[in-house]
Amino acid sequence: TSEQIEALHRRFKQLSRDQLTIRKENFDSIPDLEFNPIRGKIVHAFFDKRPIEMNMDEEQLDRFRKEKLKFLFHMYDSDHDGKITLQEYRNVVEELLSGNPHLEKESARSIADGAMMEAASICVGQMGPDQVYEGITFEDFLKMWQGIDIETKMHVRFLNMETIAHCY
Repeated sequence: TSEQIEALHRRFKQLSRDQLTIRKENFDSIPDLEFNPIRGKIVHAFFDKRPIEMNMDEEQLDRFRKEKLKFLFHMYDSDHDGKITLQEYRNVVEELLSGNPHLEKESARSIADGAMMEAASICVGQMGPDQVYEGITFEDFLKMWQGIDIETKMHVRFLNMETIAHCY
């Protein structure tokens, strides 16, 4: 609607400080984002250079969904070897939960370990006692996200108009 377009324009102007473009530095003035443990990854996502097409057909939507998931996969696969290892997953979980004073590091490890075991059961099935799950591949990652609506689950909502107005 025209009201939504006007609100988006006001938000853009506030965030860009009346400049024609938004720069990474502009995200420094967002209090809700300041203490987010994965702040750098979120800001980086806003400057992703992939083209977005309007009026996509089913094939294009599927390709776009896979690209979104690939981006998310790479947030976890920090060494970019094509696998999310248990240690990489532990690092992300610990980073995400680091701001919670009620959770100890060992609890974060347990959460990551349990999630990795669930991933192994989804992707490999029943494993033998001598089998080792080496990590989540992108194909495994796609299996785990199958049937989950990432369009409503994978978004960032942090812009509070009153808070930004007080940042000047």
